[in-house]
Amino acid sequence: QVQLVESGGGLVQAGDSLKLSCADTGRAFSNSAMAWFRQAPGKGRESVASVNWNGAITNYADSVKGRFTISRDNAKSTVYLQMNSLKPEDTAVYYCAADRDYRANPTSMSSWVSWQYWGQGTQVTVSS
Repeated sequence: QVQLVESGGGLVQAGDSLKLSCADTGRAFSNSAMAWFRQAPGKGRESVASVNWNGAITNYADSVKGRFTISRDNAKSTVYLQMNSLKPEDTAVYYCAADRDYRANPTSMSSWVSWQYWGQGTQVTVSS
Protein backbone atom coordinates (compact mmCIF):
# COMPACT_ATOMS: atom_id res chain seq x y z
CA GLN A 1 0.00 0.00 0.00
CA VAL A 2 1.40 3.33 -1.03
CA GLN A 3 1.69 5.86 1.72
CA LEU A 4 2.82 9.43 1.42
CA VAL A 5 3.36 11.28 4.66
CA GLU A 6 3.82 15.03 4.67
CA SER A 7 5.42 17.03 7.45
CA GLY A 8 6.85 20.47 8.12
CA GLY A 9 3.78 22.64 7.94
CA GLY A 10 3.00 25.31 10.48
CA LEU A 11 2.16 28.91 11.24
CA VAL A 12 4.67 31.51 10.09
CA GLN A 13 4.79 35.20 9.32
CA ALA A 14 4.99 36.76 5.89
CA GLY A 15 8.57 36.66 4.62
CA ASP A 16 9.48 33.56 6.60
CA SER A 17 10.57 30.20 5.24
CA LEU A 18 9.34 26.64 5.68
CA LYS A 19 10.53 23.32 4.37
CA LEU A 20 7.98 20.59 3.73
CA SER A 21 8.91 16.95 3.52
CA CYS A 22 7.06 14.00 2.06
CA ALA A 23 8.20 10.51 2.93
CA ASP A 24 7.13 7.82 0.48
CA THR A 25 6.86 4.33 1.92
CA GLY A 26 6.13 2.80 -1.48
CA ARG A 27 8.68 0.61 -3.21
CA ALA A 28 8.97 2.62 -6.39
CA PHE A 29 9.87 6.10 -5.19
CA SER A 30 13.02 6.30 -7.28
CA ASN A 31 10.99 5.65 -10.44
CA SER A 32 8.21 8.07 -9.54
CA ALA A 33 7.46 11.61 -10.48
CA MET A 34 6.53 13.62 -7.39
CA ALA A 35 4.58 16.80 -6.87
CA TRP A 36 3.28 19.28 -4.34
CA PHE A 37 -0.22 20.65 -4.64
CA ARG A 38 -2.10 23.01 -2.40
CA GLN A 39 -5.70 23.80 -1.65
CA ALA A 40 -6.89 26.94 0.03
CA PRO A 41 -10.35 27.18 1.62
CA GLY A 42 -13.03 27.46 -1.04
CA LYS A 43 -10.58 26.89 -3.88
CA GLY A 44 -9.56 24.00 -6.07
CA ARG A 45 -6.41 21.95 -5.71
CA GLU A 46 -3.60 23.61 -7.62
CA SER A 47 -0.17 22.41 -8.66
CA VAL A 48 2.69 24.11 -6.87
CA ALA A 49 5.78 22.21 -7.98
CA SER A 50 6.69 18.87 -9.48
CA VAL A 51 9.78 16.86 -10.33
CA ASN A 52 10.49 13.86 -12.49
CA TRP A 53 12.03 10.62 -11.26
CA ASN A 54 15.67 11.73 -11.33
CA GLY A 55 15.25 15.40 -10.58
CA ALA A 56 16.24 16.54 -14.05
CA ILE A 57 12.87 18.08 -14.86
CA THR A 58 11.00 20.42 -12.56
CA ASN A 59 7.91 22.52 -13.00
CA TYR A 60 6.56 25.40 -10.91
CA ALA A 61 3.42 27.43 -10.73
CA ASP A 62 4.03 31.02 -11.80
CA SER A 63 2.95 32.22 -8.37
CA VAL A 64 5.84 30.43 -6.63
CA LYS A 65 8.65 30.66 -9.17
CA GLY A 66 11.77 32.08 -7.60
CA ARG A 67 10.45 31.47 -4.06
CA PHE A 68 9.84 27.71 -3.85
CA THR A 69 12.20 24.87 -4.71
CA ILE A 70 11.30 21.23 -5.07
CA SER A 71 13.96 18.59 -4.54
CA ARG A 72 14.17 14.89 -3.92
CA ASP A 73 16.44 12.41 -2.21
CA ASN A 74 15.90 8.99 -3.75
CA ALA A 75 18.08 7.33 -1.12
CA LYS A 76 15.66 8.56 1.55
CA SER A 77 12.50 8.19 -0.56
CA THR A 78 11.66 11.77 0.30
CA VAL A 79 10.64 14.83 -1.67
CA TYR A 80 10.98 18.34 -0.26
CA LEU A 81 9.49 21.74 -0.86
CA GLN A 82 11.59 24.66 0.31
CA MET A 83 9.36 27.71 0.60
CA ASN A 84 10.96 31.12 0.99
CA SER A 85 9.51 34.62 1.15
CA LEU A 86 6.14 33.23 2.13
CA LYS A 87 3.05 35.32 1.52
CA PRO A 88 -0.41 35.18 3.12
CA GLU A 89 -1.77 33.91 -0.19
CA ASP A 90 0.41 30.81 0.21
CA THR A 91 -1.84 29.74 3.06
CA ALA A 92 -3.31 26.34 2.20
CA VAL A 93 -3.20 22.65 2.88
CA TYR A 94 -0.21 21.27 1.00
CA TYR A 95 -0.43 17.78 -0.47
CA CYS A 96 2.25 15.46 -1.77
CA ALA A 97 1.45 13.39 -4.85
CA ALA A 98 3.16 10.59 -6.75
CA ASP A 99 2.98 9.00 -10.17
CA ARG A 100 4.72 5.65 -10.55
CA ASP A 101 5.49 6.01 -14.26
CA TYR A 102 9.19 6.86 -14.66
CA ARG A 103 8.34 8.42 -18.03
CA ALA A 104 6.05 10.97 -16.41
CA ASN A 105 6.92 14.51 -17.42
CA PRO A 106 5.84 16.97 -14.73
CA THR A 107 5.64 19.84 -17.20
CA SER A 108 2.48 18.29 -18.62
CA MET A 109 0.92 17.19 -15.33
CA SER A 110 -0.44 20.35 -13.77
CA SER A 111 -3.87 18.86 -13.12
CA TRP A 112 -4.46 16.88 -9.94
CA VAL A 113 -6.11 14.12 -11.97
CA SER A 114 -2.73 13.28 -13.49
CA TRP A 115 -1.39 11.97 -10.19
CA GLN A 116 -2.04 8.53 -8.77
CA TYR A 117 -1.29 8.72 -5.06
CA TRP A 118 -1.80 11.36 -2.42
CA GLY A 119 -0.81 12.17 1.11
CA GLN A 120 -3.13 13.50 3.79
CA GLY A 121 -1.80 17.04 3.62
CA THR A 122 -0.08 19.47 5.94
CA GLN A 123 -1.38 22.92 6.84
CA VAL A 124 0.67 25.98 6.04
CA THR A 125 -0.60 29.28 7.42
CA VAL A 126 1.14 32.56 6.66
CA SER A 127 0.11 35.56 8.71
CA SER A 128 0.53 39.12 7.48
